[in-house]
Amino acid sequence: MAGETRRVIAQPLEAGAFAPFGQVLEAPGGPGRVVNLGTARRHDRAAALENARPAAEPNVAVFRCEPQALPFRVTLLERHPHSTQLFAALRARRWLLIAAPSRPDGSPDADGLRAFLCGPGQGVNLARGVWHHPVIVLDEPAELLMLAWEDGGPGDCEEHPLAAGPEVVAPPE
Repeated sequence: MAGETRRVIAQPLEAGAFAPFGQVLEAPGGPGRVVNLGTARRHDRAAALENARPAAEPNVAVFRCEPQALPFRVTLLERHPHSTQLFAALRARRWLLIAAPSRPDGSPDADGLRAFLCGPGQGVNLARGVWHHPVIVLDEPAELLMLAWEDGGPGDCEEHPLAAGPEVVAPPE
């Protein structure tokens, strides 16, 4: 209906549901290889990291985030056209990853927007060029680790405001 706000229900973060947007950080199948004098198993290539600009350098940053409440109105989407962007919870209870596919003209498809409810110890790697909302934490202040390749120029990040963006709501309990 005209004038009605579209609601998007946040769903638990799962690899299959998130696959159109990137990878959930988790150990891939298989036993891995024994490392650290036998005290650990290493699983390589847990994320498809990508950088399309030779002059851009890897940037590992820590985001200190203030909690936001649900429902949450999506008013902006951004993307990193030349680099993947990885987020991993260092200290977080619940956080949201909001992503949307691209239209054929490259703009975000807000009708295809999905919201993923992430928990402690979870991480994601957003594929290069995926539209997403800046990270949102819920419940309490949190810290997330971020990795992207940046050179400080306009190609690091593109933003697209949404005049009538959807509202993200909590899943039913």
